[in-house]
Amino acid sequence: MALETLRWEDDALVILDQTELPFRKTEKRLATAEEVREAIGALRVRGAPAIGVAAAYGLCLELRLWRGKSPAPSTAWEEARRGADSLASVRPTAVNLRWALDRMLRALEDAFTKDADLWASLEAEARRIHEEDRAMCAAIGRHGAALLQEGDTVLTHCNAGALATSGIGTALAPVYEAARQGRKISVISDETRPLLQGSRLTAFELREAGIPVTVICDAAAASMLAAGRADLVIVGADRIAANGDFANKVGTLGVAVLAKEYGVPFYCAAPSSTIDLTTPNGAEIPIEERAAEEVTRGFGRPTAPDGVAAFNPAFDVTPAKFVAGFITERGVLRPPFEDSLRRALRPATHAPPPLALPGK
Repeated sequence: MALETLRWEDDALVILDQTELPFRKTEKRLATAEEVREAIGALRVRGAPAIGVAAAYGLCLELRLWRGKSPAPSTAWEEARRGADSLASVRPTAVNLRWALDRMLRALEDAFTKDADLWASLEAEARRIHEEDRAMCAAIGRHGAALLQEGDTVLTHCNAGALATSGIGTALAPVYEAARQGRKISVISDETRPLLQGSRLTAFELREAGIPVTVICDAAAASMLAAGRADLVIVGADRIAANGDFANKVGTLGVAVLAKEYGVPFYCAAPSSTIDLTTPNGAEIPIEERAAEEVTRGFGRPTAPDGVAAFNPAFDVTPAKFVAGFITERGVLRPPFEDSLRRALRPATHAPPPLALPGK
């Protein structure tokens, strides 16, 4: 992929500002943790894997003054926890955000234990998270490509491609890998109201990659599936509960119900870091609510009468019963998901102990 969502350069995080796409390719240099928080909240960088990587670098920036210094462990620990909590609060649904920050805090614990340079340890861990995300995307692509046949058309919702990750994406990774292997694959992209991630971002990156894409209004998904215009559906996820329920961009649930009705296989593609075994089911997933103005004044133009109320959840929850499988870097996980999701995380053995300041 020619697109680069983010990179770490000269002690700053450089992102491709996705609020400017598809009309302008604008990079922004984020030199402070507050700038990273703003970029995540404003969707300048978005997608569960990408915001996890961005937050890891954001914590580095929060603690940049430590470079070459040895602060008291208790002071450093409290400062790191405050910074991590602040970054994690920006978008509560995506579990990758907290997952990446917890890894950073564990790297800090390890640095305390080894009396290592704290800032260098954090920067190294952020780079590892970044590189692992690229590798996970590639592996998702390899496993998912096996589901695609020559001439298939994939319907997707929102953007879970290169722009949502550090690599070739999650939901779009199988498409890119199948195309790399020489198969002709096309995509139907729901526009994804109210911020149009499907038409602005998914269509943009697929066009850049030379893969045929057709944008449809969200409301047209029913007729497309009823007419047999899509061979399968692949979407991304921001959090997968222990029973296989998952949260993704609002509108995903409707697509899942329709796919079931019309016999179209429905898959969710996500790295194993998106699996949250501490959340038993979808009812326990926190759903971010965004500003009403995104609905009533889309992109700065009035789209509803002044004074009317608007409800704007960023995500909805799709029950596991609608999912044919989860495409992960560890393979395609099939029902019963209570077993397959847990087995997918088994190499990590037990959950790590609670984070605590070393020596306490």
